[in-house]
Amino acid sequence: MSGKLLDDLGLLQRAVIEVVWELGEASVHQVREELRREKELAYTTVLTAMQKLEKAGWLRHRSEGKVYVYAPTRTRHEAGANSVRKLLDRIFDGDALLMFQHLMRQDKLSDAELRELRGMIDDKRKERKE
Repeated sequence: MSGKLLDDLGLLQRAVIEVVWELGEASVHQVREELRREKELAYTTVLTAMQKLEKAGWLRHRSEGKVYVYAPTRTRHEAGANSVRKLLDRIFDGDALLMFQHLMRQDKLSDAELRELRGMIDDKRKERKE
C-alpha cells in the first residue's frame, strides 16, 4: 500500500482517518465507537487499520498510560490537495485551466457558488500584484 493519496486507502482506512480528523486525535476505542454507528467492528479490526495507517504515514501515536492515542500526520486539506494534484496530472495532463473548464461545463453552479469563485479569482489576482 503506497498510502500517499486518499484514493489509495481502503474503505475502512478511509473511515478511520476521517474519524481521527474529526476528533483531532483518538484512541482505537474512540474510533471504534464512532464507526459503530455505521457498522459493528471488532476492536482488533480497527486497531489493525490504525496500525496500517501509521505504517503508511497517515497517523502517529503517543502513549497515555496503557492507551495509544493516534493523531493525523497531515490535515484533510493537505490530503485532498494531494489527491486533486494527482487527478489533475493524470486526467488533465497537469492543465488546471482545462480541469476548471471541464468543471464549469459539467456542474450546475448556483449564483452563490459563482460569486465565491469570482471572489477567489479576485483574491488570486491581488496576491500576484503584491
